[in-house]
Amino acid sequence: MPLTHTLKVELGDRSYPIYIGDGLLGEADLLGRHVDGQTALIISNTTVAPLYLASVQKSLDAHNIRHDNLLLDDGEQYKTIASVGIIIDRLLQQKHDRQTTLIALGGGVVGDITGFAASIYQRGVNYIQIPTTLLSQVDSSVGGKTGVNHVLGKNMIGTFYQPQCVLADTSTLDTLSDRELSAGLAEVIKYGLIRDAKFFQWLEQNIQKLKDRDKEALSEAIQISCNCKAEIVSIDEREAGIRAILNLGHSFGHAIETTMGYGNWLHGEAVAAGLVMAADLSERHRWIDQSVKQQTIALLEKSSLPVKAPTDMTFDQYVNAMAIDKKNVDGTIKLVLLKNLGEAFVTTDYDPKLLEQTINNS
Repeated sequence: MPLTHTLKVELGDRSYPIYIGDGLLGEADLLGRHVDGQTALIISNTTVAPLYLASVQKSLDAHNIRHDNLLLDDGEQYKTIASVGIIIDRLLQQKHDRQTTLIALGGGVVGDITGFAASIYQRGVNYIQIPTTLLSQVDSSVGGKTGVNHVLGKNMIGTFYQPQCVLADTSTLDTLSDRELSAGLAEVIKYGLIRDAKFFQWLEQNIQKLKDRDKEALSEAIQISCNCKAEIVSIDEREAGIRAILNLGHSFGHAIETTMGYGNWLHGEAVAAGLVMAADLSERHRWIDQSVKQQTIALLEKSSLPVKAPTDMTFDQYVNAMAIDKKNVDGTIKLVLLKNLGEAFVTTDYDPKLLEQTINNS
């Protein structure tokens, strides 16, 4: 079996493995062992399904698991309650019971929608994550956050619901566009910024290999990223404390996505701009040296990611969007900022005037 890494998210009776390797979709037993019942619904989209649906179907056939598939439209703009309704309709029409398994085959949008549908169908059925983008392999498929967007706020409707396993086949990155690959690198860089300065330095040395899709480098980056997230989720599954640091750059990034219209800026692109804004605000408070901000900008630029926010967004638009955030408490905007390279923290103790300066100069 061509496994490169196997990790585990330790959550007691909700623990599950993360498999990372090249060619895993061709390993029928790997998928089959995590389907408990005899029926499955594969949920994918119109971009991914023509590439990888047949491999998943073949694995299920090898275990005599009856299966159907449902293809959603591709794009962040389809991450809605309406898409969840389409999945529920199919499950009911095909008379899927509580022993069925939903299989998310796609990027973060497919994974989040599928996980949410699994969490609410008949009060919860099993699901499996098969992420096919770098962003979903290093971030959204791990940790059990599921949900959809609302016109007023990103990911504001959802649940915490853990999968049976995550199967990250790195060969699926071969068909990923350069833009999507770069978007995934934003989340990889985030892990270095929040928790692992040595990993950040490794990224500085290996970023061109990652952009060139070097198999060994990608596998290493995915493994380190997933391990970081798994450790944090194991400590704080429902984001009551330390897990919030995983949102570095996301308060600003989500504001960009919401205001500019879902799908116009990819999630990773918006997060990249948000990482620079978080570093800028941290520097203005003198919590980090200017060098940390410059290192962040330089690595993001080498990753072909934006380091400037949209020029047509106003301060009021940012604040209004950021006011609708799951981290906020009693109407106060809570931000994830930096104390040092590799050390993030969550705070409401920032200077509003400096926040305004950061936004107006982004």
